Amino acid sequence: MTNIRKLPLIQHTDSGNFFVMAGPCVVEDESTTLLIANRLATICDNLCIPFIFKGSYRKANRSRLDSFSGIGDEKALKILSRVRTEVGVPVITDFHSAPEAQLAAQYVDVLQVPAFLCRQTDILVAAAHTGKFVNIKKGQFLSPESMRFAVQKVIDSGNPNVFITDRGTMMGYYDLVVDYRGLPLMQQFAPVVLDITHSLQQPNQASGITGGKPALIETIARAGVAVGVDGLFFETHPDPSVSKSDGANMLCLDLVEPMLRRLIALRSVVASF
Repeated sequence: MTNIRKLPLIQHTDSGNFFVMAGPCVVEDESTTLLIANRLATICDNLCIPFIFKGSYRKANRSRLDSFSGIGDEKALKILSRVRTEVGVPVITDFHSAPEAQLAAQYVDVLQVPAFLCRQTDILVAAAHTGKFVNIKKGQFLSPESMRFAVQKVIDSGNPNVFITDRGTMMGYYDLVVDYRGLPLMQQFAPVVLDITHSLQQPNQASGITGGKPALIETIARAGVAVGVDGLFFETHPDPSVSKSDGANMLCLDLVEPMLRRLIALRSVVASF
């Protein structure tokens, strides 16, 4: 099994805490991105939580043509690189086609394969060949058992540094449900992260704008910690109501620290059994 704690620059590897991957849905501008990164890095450092900053340089899967998708690939990637060097934390971003893997790998530490693309062999192989850590989002349409094959494609391509993030499973047209039975099952293949914000999305709305249930973010997180996930993934913004992407299911930045404190306390109780 991959040891995600080998990731370059990651701190607090002996804390016993889950690790966190968090940040905005997409890079909106430099100032907001650095503000979020610095706040999250400080919080995680104070709580001895290993931290990876998350930011998409572009959102390729949008419901409508007029939905915000990014500020330009290279511009956004350079901002993510600034987070690495100035904030001093590892960075993860998603990419959308095999040729993009090498481009994104020049700027980040972890490449994320989007959920809808998790079966695409050329994308998985391209990510593996960069030598970066690879995070595969579990497809909303796949069973936990099926993720074995996605993981194996990366490993068989010469890269053992792979982990899985569960973001819920489609239940009807407009809802997602987390099957907590699948988390320990997938841990047989690789470390497992639970995405506690996208799991609360309500996609495919008639308006073409994704909805969500952010009031349940901590509920989802608590259950994941109780089950024993290796990490938590969430998107956050100083004011989700003005976020340019996925604001309906984001965690407000001011709520991050108190939530993580409660989750650490829960983790310690679970570890005592």
